[in-house]
Amino acid sequence: MTARVLVVDDIPANVKLLEAKLTAEYFDVSTAFNGREALDAATTEKPDIILLDVMMPEMDGFEVCRRLKSMPETQHVPVIMVTALDQPADRVTGLEAGADDFLTKPVDDIALMARVRSLVRLKLMTDELRMRETTSNQLGLMDETEAMQRAGAAMGRVLVVEDRETSARRVADSLREHNRVTIESDAREALVRVSGEDYDLVVVSLSLERSDGLRFCSHLRSEERTRNTPILAIVENGDTSRLVRALDMGVNDYLMRPVDRNELTARVRTQLKRKRYQDMLRQNLQLSLEMAITDPLTNLYNRRYMESHLGTLVQRAADRGKEISLLILDIDFFKSVNDTHGHDVGDDVLREFGDRLARNVRGIDLACRFGGEEFVVVMPDTDVAFANTVAERLRKEIADRPFKVGQGSLDITASIGVTSLQGPQESVDEFLKRADQALYRAKREGRNRVVSEAA
Repeated sequence: MTARVLVVDDIPANVKLLEAKLTAEYFDVSTAFNGREALDAATTEKPDIILLDVMMPEMDGFEVCRRLKSMPETQHVPVIMVTALDQPADRVTGLEAGADDFLTKPVDDIALMARVRSLVRLKLMTDELRMRETTSNQLGLMDETEAMQRAGAAMGRVLVVEDRETSARRVADSLREHNRVTIESDAREALVRVSGEDYDLVVVSLSLERSDGLRFCSHLRSEERTRNTPILAIVENGDTSRLVRALDMGVNDYLMRPVDRNELTARVRTQLKRKRYQDMLRQNLQLSLEMAITDPLTNLYNRRYMESHLGTLVQRAADRGKEISLLILDIDFFKSVNDTHGHDVGDDVLREFGDRLARNVRGIDLACRFGGEEFVVVMPDTDVAFANTVAERLRKEIADRPFKVGQGSLDITASIGVTSLQGPQESVDEFLKRADQALYRAKREGRNRVVSEAA
């Protein structure tokens, strides 16, 4: 996994050491040497995660973290505080300031890299939801500020999986003031509970005496119903290997024994807020898709959504220096299908065309009905050569098998225009126009072919 990491420390030697370790793990590293530089870099360079020292002159790491979490453009960026401070009160102060983790030097390199990868995975998932939410917000269907406010409100349902009675009771008592807490000592019974009820968080001991805590976490991550349920693991102090395995399999956060009550409540509060926020994004996205952005005939996205979302994708590609490609497909001689066989048969052809298109593009691609018999596929992080290969596969998938319509079948072909974004200066309209020009060339040159308009 690669990601952009911002390292902040006022001691150059510390920065260089962390930069070398992260670069060796194939992370893209940028640096800052004080709080002001960190805030500027976080807004301009858009890192995926920030490693932040606490003890810095003028503005300490706690204040930097508070400011990062108060700004809409940086509030979703994970922050790991890496510091020489080792008191429980310092750790809680960092977590309450918004930090996602608080690591005391000297930091175990393996545990640090596992934590960075874990938080980056969670951030990328949230980014994808937020990008869709941005499009919906442009359509007037959702407001992120309201979603963030609501995310911090309600009580959470927490399941504590611990077979040490004293420890389980201590954890539950710490959380009951603001949450509805259930204790389960048997991991198998806990799996039954979490599969049948909606929990907002599972707190699990990785050192269960009668079960395997890691296997329990693995089961949660493998089941569709519990795949997105946050997991807070309790780990024995010094058990780095088990912690790393837990983070790699998708555990969201962890606590070392002995469990500090204030740290526990701070970490639980963070996980519940993030869970509710992501749930609202998913729910609102689903509603908005059903109401406003789906073509009712083909079940693909419609032109309205595509044009709004394409703007977001183009801007992201420009910001990150990534490529993005576009396919425009047009069904050949579709007017004659309607004129000869009627509009019902034409609708059957459009439905089947949409099905074949959806089955033959990637999950990250955006397939939509552009209008009439024209379709568009937007391909993020894709150069024109690969897009051309996909277009040719789509052309064959359409041409090689007759379309079933009513009691018979029809041979259908399509012409496809392909292009990629020329650069950050190119507008969405110019991007679409060049793809359209490639499509018209395919039509002029005989149809049932792919024409690429290279950037």
